[in-house]
Amino acid sequence: MALAHAIAEHLPYLRRYARALCGTQKSGDAYVRACLETIVADPSVVGSDTTPRVALYRLFHQLWGSANVDQRSVASSRPQVAVAGVEKKLGELTPARRQALLLTAMEGFNVGDTARILEVGEEEVKQMVAQAVREISDQPSTKVLIIEDEPIISLDLQSIVREMGHTVAAIATTRDEAVRAARKTEPGLVLADIKLADGSSGIDAVRQILSEVQVPIVFITAYPERLLTGERPEPTFLVTKPFVPETVRVAVSQALLFT
Repeated sequence: MALAHAIAEHLPYLRRYARALCGTQKSGDAYVRACLETIVADPSVVGSDTTPRVALYRLFHQLWGSANVDQRSVASSRPQVAVAGVEKKLGELTPARRQALLLTAMEGFNVGDTARILEVGEEEVKQMVAQAVREISDQPSTKVLIIEDEPIISLDLQSIVREMGHTVAAIATTRDEAVRAARKTEPGLVLADIKLADGSSGIDAVRQILSEVQVPIVFITAYPERLLTGERPEPTFLVTKPFVPETVRVAVSQALLFT
């Protein structure tokens, strides 16, 4: 019971990380379930040499590396052409570098903890992160629709998007504005807040947009736990408010990697 309590608070964030790494909720959540099943079968796999959070992510990576999770269900959910496209893009940025970057920039682990999770040296982690940053900076530019009703945050997001070499397609503050903007500008990526100016929902806006066109979505919210339950369809890419620019950059780049 003590172990269950120790890891329970970290599970939503492990889901966030797993989804971002895998590119789908279905695949990411499958790895998290595998972690839990492994712990239930043998609690000693968590170990006592580090914190529960580090131990949980380390176990995830041991499963990731051993390929014990059946990915056929993931492949069957995508057209074969899409699967081939994703595999090609994943080959352009090796898993180890992506993992190191996501662990540090999205999950907030320091270099030492990241080294323990990936079971490599700290200098290697630094090199992997630096290389991953260089590689993702070479991604093609796209048009980004920003759905955000807080002016300061909207300005921050615009600045980050432009610094990455992308174009701001439009700014929307309500569901209806967002849907109209998406139809007019045909964005290549959407950054969406959850709660919007008129009380409407960014989630509803995204649902409508996705019913008309397939586009990668990055949600930004102050309450990430509500969208990381693993109990229903939920976002693949999620940034927590308040955010630092590097977290948004990594989330945007990771989302575009799977398009």
